[in-house]
Formats: sequence, structure tokens, C-alpha cells
Amino acid sequence: MKFKSIKGYFSKVEIALWVISVSLIIISFSVFDRRNYIILAASLIGATSLIFNAKGNPIGQVLIIIFGILYGIVSYTFAYYGEMITYLGMTAPMAIVALIAWLKNPYNGNKAEVKVNRLMWKEIILMAVLTVAVTIAFYFILWYFNTANLLPSTLSVTTSFIAAYLTFRRSPYFAIVYAANDIVLIVLWILATLTDISYLSVTICFAVFLVNDIYSFINWLKMRKRQHNREEAQCSEK
Repeated sequence: MKFKSIKGYFSKVEIALWVISVSLIIISFSVFDRRNYIILAASLIGATSLIFNAKGNPIGQVLIIIFGILYGIVSYTFAYYGEMITYLGMTAPMAIVALIAWLKNPYNGNKAEVKVNRLMWKEIILMAVLTVAVTIAFYFILWYFNTANLLPSTLSVTTSFIAAYLTFRRSPYFAIVYAANDIVLIVLWILATLTDISYLSVTICFAVFLVNDIYSFINWLKMRKRQHNREEAQCSEK
């Protein structure tokens, strides 16, 4: 996608959402942090990835990989080993897998929009079983490393795994699960803020992510309906 076409690619709502998101992140960093530029970089990249993900554009997954690496480093600074292990060992690698899956499944030949998928019940059951296994395993791993705020950290792993799996499988529900994960992370970083006020900028970052993920879910539902209607129209023409 050419940079000169970006303005026409995004709607006015999406551009406004991105501008507001970036502005809030920069303002909160300037007020509460002004030191940890890696947090600022991670937040800006994360916010930008979400607006591309909302469009079903693989560029969003590329940015998520970068965000996962940076956020893992930030999490390490506050002994949130669950977040560090989750993003470096699961979210970033699964974003690579998702990137490959999205590139292999463009909608109607359009590489800037992935084909929305519908999960069968068998796969949903498999996902649930895998989620339980991952949650139990990570609980004991995080406990062993004396992870701060163990229970919400474990819950973050659970929601992150489900969201990453759904992203890979191109389901609209990845966004709503990421929204649930955002709520967990807001709680985690509020707890961190009680110790160090500079982490308030991270809290605000995930509040911004929450709004963007809700928008992504709504837009993916519209994408699914549009794609389904077009496929039905094409079938009726044959």
C-alpha cells in the first residue's frame, strides 16, 4: 500500500481515532514519564498497529511483532514476568504466524484486507482445551518466578492466548478478547502506578487500546457481513 493512498484508505473516523489515540499517549508520557522512551515507542507502535488490524491489514501484524518485543522489555522493568513471557514467547511469535496466515488469505485478491473466517465448534472446543492447558502451565511458571500480581498476570496470559489464536484464525472475536485483555492490563498497570507514577502512561496506553479494540470488533463484523453479501451475490450471478 502506497503512503500517498493512506489518507483515502482510512475513514475520517479511523483517522480521528488514531490522532486522538496518539495524542493521548504523547500527552500522558510528557506529563507522567518523560524518561522511558521505550514505553512511548511501544505505545505509539501499538496504537498504530490497531488501526491497521481494524482494517484486516497484515501491516498491523508486523507492528504487533515490534510492539510485543518492546512491551516485553517494559514488563521486565516492573517484574511483570507474565507479560514479558506472554508477549516475547507467545504474542510476538503468534503474530508472525498470524501474519503468514493473513498474507495467505487475502479477500478477493486484495492484500490489504484479510478474508474473515468462521470457526467451527470443534475448533472452538480445541481452543478452550488449549487455553486451560496454557493457563495452568503459565500459572506455575509465573509463580516460580515470583511474578508481581500473580492472578491478574495469569488472567492476562489466558486472554492473550485466546486473542492471539483468534487473530491467527481470522475471527472477528479476536478484537473483543483483546479488549478484555486490555481491561486486565489496565488493572495490572494501575497497581504498578501505585508504586511508580511513571507507569500511569502505560495505563492510559491500554485504555486507548481498549477503545481501538472495540472499534476493531465492530469493523470486523461489518467486514464479515460485506464479504458474505458479496460472495452470495457472486454465487447468484453464476
